[in-house]
Amino acid sequence: MIRVKSTLAALGAASLLGMSGLAQAGATLDAVQKKGFVQCGISDGLPGFSFADAKGQYQGLDVDVCRAVAAAVFGDASKVKYSPLTAKERFTALQSGEVDMLSRNTTWTSSRDAAMGLNFTGVTYYDGQGFLVNKELGVKSAKELDGATVCIQAGTTTELNLSDYFRANGHNYTPITYDTSDESAKSLESGRCDVLTSDQSQLYAQRIKLAKPDDYVVLPEVISKEPLGPAVRQGDEEWFDIVRWTLFAMLNAEELGVTSANVEEKAKSTKNPDVARLLGAEGEYGKDLKLPKDWAVQIIKQVGNYGEIFDRNVGAGSELKIERGLNALWNNGGVQYAPPVR
Repeated sequence: MIRVKSTLAALGAASLLGMSGLAQAGATLDAVQKKGFVQCGISDGLPGFSFADAKGQYQGLDVDVCRAVAAAVFGDASKVKYSPLTAKERFTALQSGEVDMLSRNTTWTSSRDAAMGLNFTGVTYYDGQGFLVNKELGVKSAKELDGATVCIQAGTTTELNLSDYFRANGHNYTPITYDTSDESAKSLESGRCDVLTSDQSQLYAQRIKLAKPDDYVVLPEVISKEPLGPAVRQGDEEWFDIVRWTLFAMLNAEELGVTSANVEEKAKSTKNPDVARLLGAEGEYGKDLKLPKDWAVQIIKQVGNYGEIFDRNVGAGSELKIERGLNALWNNGGVQYAPPVR
C-alpha cells in the first residue's frame, strides 16, 4: 500500500507540474500584451538588416520581422521597441528576458539551439561566410590568403569557420577580433588587416559604409552555411509559434501572390482556398495561434510579404542589390519554403 501511495503521489506531482507548465506556456505573449509592445533584439548597426536612418528610425530585414510580429499580435506594426545588441550581448539579453525575441542576423547552430536555452523559429536569410579585401591587395581567391591578417567580429561563428577553413587548406593567418562589425570594417579600411571575414550579407552591408566602397571586393568563395533567423527562449511554445508563423505567413503570401497592395481586396473576394485560409476568410487559424482572425492580413498590409521586405532592404530596391539566390522561393530556384495554413 505504501508503494502504491508513493506512486500515486508521484503521478499527482507530475500532473501538477504539467499543469503549471501549461499555465506558463503563454507567459511571453501575456507579458507582451500587458506592456503593449514587442521588445526586439537587433544588431548594433548593419545596413539592410537593422540600422537607424538619419531620423533615428530603425529599418532593415530583421527590423521588418520584428514589425511583422507586432502587426500579428497588436494589429499595429509600430508597437515595437528595439534593443541594439553586439554579438556578445545578444544571447544573454534573450536568456535574461531583456528582449522578447532576437532578430539579429544570427546563425542557427546545434549548440545555440540545444544548449543555450534558445529556439530558432525559421530562416529569414540563407547566408554563408566570405571575405572582403581591398582590390590593391591583388587577391582574387580566398586560397591566396596564406599569411593574411584577418579582422573578425568576436562572439560569432565566424571565428571557428575561419580556423577550420585555413587549417583545411594548410594556411596560416593572424586574427584580430573586435566587439562590433563597424570596428572590424574600420580596421580593414585603415589597413590594419588584409581581409575582413563575416557573413557575405554583412560584408556587402559594411562595404557601402566605407569611404570608397568600389575599392573593395567580396571574394567568390563561400566557406560555410549560415542560416540566419529569429530566436526566442525555450519553454514557451505559444510565443515560438507566433514568431515562426509570422515568417511563414510572409513566405506563403509571396508564393500566393498576396502583396501589401492587394491583400485587403483578396481577403474579401478571393476564390483561392489557400489564400482564404491565410487571410482569415476561411477557418479559425488565427485562433489556434491566440491571434486575431486577420493576423496575416495585418502583417502583409503593414509590412509586406517576404519578397517585398527582401527587395526593399537588401535586394534590387536597396543599396546592397543582393540577388535572391538561395533566398528565392522553392518554386523559383531557391530554398525558401513555408508549410501551408490549413
